Amino acid sequence: MADPRLISIDLDERTILWRNADIEQERRIAIFDLLEENRFAPLKAYPQGYAGPYRLALRVEEGRLAIDIASEDRRLLETLILALGRFRRPIKEYFAICESYYQAVAKATPEQIETIDMARRALHNEAATLLVERLEGKIDVDFDTARRLFTLICVLHIRG
Repeated sequence: MADPRLISIDLDERTILWRNADIEQERRIAIFDLLEENRFAPLKAYPQGYAGPYRLALRVEEGRLAIDIASEDRRLLETLILALGRFRRPIKEYFAICESYYQAVAKATPEQIETIDMARRALHNEAATLLVERLEGKIDVDFDTARRLFTLICVLHIRG
């Protein structure tokens, strides 16, 4: 019986050079929310008809996103490689707007914080849509899963 969901997500810690408490909190929330509710259904047929649940490991290799998909018993099923060129601008803009948001929380009015947060959510949604498009034909994910995966892709791009 198919079980198209993620049960584990690991980030390659060697890829992440630095992260502050705010970014660490974003990472924890994204992983927690992903594991609570997600749709992750690879479209490739795996040996013995394996159809989930899945363990995921994300890393950046030579400017590309490597996605290791494994079975519940940790058997590697496949590694997908996605070019990240189309994500460079959204990642850069997302970092900038998140920094503005974190600064605003400390000293801005509630209206200013809400405006920045709306822009942050809009950018996040745009990037999630792009990720869904890039995974098309490879993995079926729902929008919320794509949003949270984009957060983790951003965490992998922190360079200090």
